[in-house]
Amino acid sequence: MKNNTRCTVPISAASLSAALADVQVASDAGADCLELRLDYLDDLSVTLAQALITQVREIAMDVPLIVTCRDPREGAGQVYDRELRLQVLVAAIQAGASFIDVEAVNYRVPEVREVLDEALERTQGCRLIISAHDFEGCFEDLAGLYDDIKRLNDRAVPKLVYTPGHINDCFMAFDLLLQTEGDRIVICMGAAGAITRILAPMFNCTVTFAALDKGAKTAPGQLTLSQMQTLYRIDAMNASTELYGIIADPVGHSMSPTLHNAGFDQQGMNRVYLPLWVAGGATELNAFLENVQSRPWLNMQGFSVTLPHKQNALAYVQAQGGQVDPLVAQIGATNTLILKDGTWSATNTDYTGAMKAIIDVTGQDKLKGCEVAVVGAGGVSRALVAGLCDAGAQVTVYNRTVTKAEQLAREFGCQAADLDALEQMQASLIVNCTSIGMSPNVDQSPVPASCLHANTVVFDTVYNPLETLLIKQTRQQGGQIISGLDMFVNQAMDQFRLFTGQEGDAELMRKVVLSRLGDR
Repeated sequence: MKNNTRCTVPISAASLSAALADVQVASDAGADCLELRLDYLDDLSVTLAQALITQVREIAMDVPLIVTCRDPREGAGQVYDRELRLQVLVAAIQAGASFIDVEAVNYRVPEVREVLDEALERTQGCRLIISAHDFEGCFEDLAGLYDDIKRLNDRAVPKLVYTPGHINDCFMAFDLLLQTEGDRIVICMGAAGAITRILAPMFNCTVTFAALDKGAKTAPGQLTLSQMQTLYRIDAMNASTELYGIIADPVGHSMSPTLHNAGFDQQGMNRVYLPLWVAGGATELNAFLENVQSRPWLNMQGFSVTLPHKQNALAYVQAQGGQVDPLVAQIGATNTLILKDGTWSATNTDYTGAMKAIIDVTGQDKLKGCEVAVVGAGGVSRALVAGLCDAGAQVTVYNRTVTKAEQLAREFGCQAADLDALEQMQASLIVNCTSIGMSPNVDQSPVPASCLHANTVVFDTVYNPLETLLIKQTRQQGGQIISGLDMFVNQAMDQFRLFTGQEGDAELMRKVVLSRLGDR
């Protein structure tokens, strides 16, 4: 069942011709609605506004049209005085706009309200959006502000947009959407608020906004129309959609949404996988998981977990009395959480994914007695050290904070050293378990080039980019490579099975990741 949310593309060009060109592109791309941001136009006038709206109607006759001329206090593209903004909104009503958007702070002014109400009364077919924006933080009383706008005009569409300081601040938006019905718009800005834009269709939010392209964003955190339509498939989303996601800090680099959503789409599943930027440490992560657990109506059912949360996530599940896989307890970190019937379970697919990637290249028999250098002492390292020790390898953990390496080494009966000791190591297998070399810091390597030789096998768990500096330098020395992409796909296949009960398509997963990386 299709939801009623319109994916709206703001048109923010500075000239009439450029705006019309963008309208054509957005219409051809299947935008559900257009927003004309008149405040971005150079030399704005009533005549220019009327000409633009009339010609837009000729290009996109059946596409709903929101007309906005934003107050400078609430994110205007250019500064125009209130009288001109009021005049162009009246002109938009008369020219056939589907909606006009006026800020609550201005609609409260009697002479503004009287003019707009009279124009709306005279012209049928245009509705009023009363908006409020906070570009600095959260509204003190979101529900109270919603009620206030409804009291101003109970036929208007309330639009509340704020800036969360953390992803946990998004839950009050979801709560308000759950508690209200009918036409309303509640969205969060910025990277932390991106999930509210994606999930708007689950609540039949009147509109959500998407940029025509990455350079045309009119508010922080807007995704592109293509991402909303293709990656997150918002047209198919509804209240029954099951939600999954990657918990990380940062999260923007992750390929996991691309990979899992492609798998869901291929198998016709009503599931969506989200990027979940959970900044901070254990306190913030615990609050996020508590917010999820206390809202079963959000239908969030499973998460991938990566840096820096793997150990804290396990600690949370253990504290909640959840189910912990024996292998996870051995490793001391989880990369997969499942929430079923209010109970958490913790699993680790890094172990199997990484060991399969290594054995496919080296062979099982080559690992016994093999000297291995594991760089890093975080969650991924724990899985690799556990797997390599189980296979009989002679492991040394190298880490900048040597006490962390020593603690990990004690748990698994191996050796530890600081990073400076890498230059003296004689390992035949080197495994990078840090994020060093990950995009955008592609000119960094965790291992000195002098350590690399023709008989060295290097496994870099970083997969973005595919050719890290460490990988490039290993190739230059004639060494053998184990790709981080192989581990990523292997562990994702296991996660997909845990999430859905179905087998994923490894070739599809590899293909979409390579396409995203631009290495076709």
